[in-house]
Amino acid sequence: MRKSLVIAFFVTICFIAFVISKIVISILLYKRWKRKHVIYEGYTGGKMVIFRSSILKSLTTEMVLKKTQKLNNKDIIGSGGYGVVYELKLNDSAAFAVKRMNRGTAERDKGFERELQAMADIKHRNVVTLHGYYTAPHYNLLIYELMPNGSLDSFLHGRSANKKVLDWKTRHGIALGAARGISYLHHDCIPHIIHRDIKSSNILLDQNMEARVSDFGLATLMEPNKTHVSTIVAGTFGYLAPEYFDTGRATVKGDVYSFGVVLLELLTGKKPSDEAFMEEGTKLVTWVKAVVQEKKEELVLDSSLGSCCPMHEVNKVFNIAMMCLEPDPLDRPTMAEIVNLLEKTETGS
Repeated sequence: MRKSLVIAFFVTICFIAFVISKIVISILLYKRWKRKHVIYEGYTGGKMVIFRSSILKSLTTEMVLKKTQKLNNKDIIGSGGYGVVYELKLNDSAAFAVKRMNRGTAERDKGFERELQAMADIKHRNVVTLHGYYTAPHYNLLIYELMPNGSLDSFLHGRSANKKVLDWKTRHGIALGAARGISYLHHDCIPHIIHRDIKSSNILLDQNMEARVSDFGLATLMEPNKTHVSTIVAGTFGYLAPEYFDTGRATVKGDVYSFGVVLLELLTGKKPSDEAFMEEGTKLVTWVKAVVQEKKEELVLDSSLGSCCPMHEVNKVFNIAMMCLEPDPLDRPTMAEIVNLLEKTETGS
């Protein structure tokens, strides 16, 4: 009997110690999270969360919130199916891009949640940095670092009269930077991140014209032991891998295909949805493949690159693009392999 009481006492003590340890760990984890975030409850019923960083250390969260609530049409720098993007200037040295996503439908709310989930802990020089977010009854805000040179799409296809022409070295650097960013999402993030909407308008350019992958509204998380995630087909026409339409399975090789289309944009200066392709009943990928097979890449190369473009490097990048665009996803390289191939092209080897 006494032995039974001792055992019962011992079990009780162990249980209490276990519970206390769990409570202590939870408190420590919460304090650690709180040190990294500043939360401000706004008077409009919303909540703002700012991730602590050197850029924002001198600014109060209340100041950021008040500034965001004064944004208007004059501050708009972009828009799309996701919502509107504003430029937010806090002072002479701090400026951000604020993406406003209106609430009201389950898909809009899911888009915000997907982007927030994907971006929460990402820190990479070729992926845009999320500095905070704001949730309110009628809309959500995502606060990103501002990319002063806009998107790759605007540089390649913008209709501005004073549009800056991208030389070959800059284009190659953009391709390599974007590849490194996507490779980080595929291989280094746990769970892995499938972007699902790789395109030139989602590749932003910083003050040094270095590429940053952006817009994670369609991003899907995938555990390392999985090969795909079943989803509703979504993305941008002209960039989507053909097998995605048939299976509804999002894979990292789908992102590889989309990146191959971006490489063709950099090489040809043409949009996947160019009117000329629509009139001829073809598309950018089919058009370029036919020319590459005949080894006449110079016929489709962007004329703005000029005659001094190093064709041996250009041809190598055309070949990398063709590898990305293989019909069978198993034949496509991984993004890590693409980074390696582009790096070798950069050195002229």
